[in-house]
Amino acid sequence: MDTKLQTFLILCRLMNYRLTAEALHLTQPAVTKQIQALEQLYNTKLFNYDGRKLQKTSDCIILEQYAQSLQYNYEEIKKALKDDPEIFIRIGATKTIGDYVIGKSVTKYLSNPNHNLSLIVDNTERLLHMLDSSEIDFAIVEGLFNKNKYDFQLLKREQLIGICPNSHKFAGRTLSINEIVTEPIIVREAGSGTRDILEHELKNLGYELNMFRKIRYISSFKLIRELVSQNLGISFVYSSVIDSDNSFATFRIENFNHDHEFNIIYLKNTSAKKYVELFVN
Repeated sequence: MDTKLQTFLILCRLMNYRLTAEALHLTQPAVTKQIQALEQLYNTKLFNYDGRKLQKTSDCIILEQYAQSLQYNYEEIKKALKDDPEIFIRIGATKTIGDYVIGKSVTKYLSNPNHNLSLIVDNTERLLHMLDSSEIDFAIVEGLFNKNKYDFQLLKREQLIGICPNSHKFAGRTLSINEIVTEPIIVREAGSGTRDILEHELKNLGYELNMFRKIRYISSFKLIRELVSQNLGISFVYSSVIDSDNSFATFRIENFNHDHEFNIIYLKNTSAKKYVELFVN
């Protein structure tokens, strides 16, 4: 892996020459020189300043994508040269999927004595960052992502539904968006795939999250379920989160797209697909 490309990737992540120099224990002029060498090599401009803010050019974004794939493949070479029969997969999963969807797949994969894995459960934003940095082999997400940047495979489709107590006036109904916003709502933290999808669908209906009477931000599904059961707010979760739990009622919104994808995503031009197939199959 060319050290100039390694420097380039860190600068793409930090978007600051001084911080990049500190991260690499180099001087700032040394970082600048490496980036200039890449610009001369590829005969293009990689970064521009908008005022004092560093920005990526379109060519920079293209090079970043290829450099990320190269970095992943470089790590794969080192792994392939080890005389070790164990197949170790690094997986990232969003909270819905990690806690409620892939348990059986993990159990089945680990039933082979030569298989091992690490599973990190985090929000979509954080997982995409880890994927770009080659910290995981693939991510399984329910959130929005750039389908032009990554290769991906559909895992399943699932319903994003409203939940409330059985005694709630919304129970079992299909409601207008105007009725929904009169209630307090409990949502996940910023960067969560569930929240991104919810905000995206609300926007398609001409609404925003801040139009709800009151918003409560909770990252724990366990606590969200508890608060909803105590009638302290409605929430939107994927159907697997409540499964067949009869203590919750569900509701729907008119003209709201409740059907969404769970996707396995990985870097383009890498061997990560073999790990995806091994885990899924």
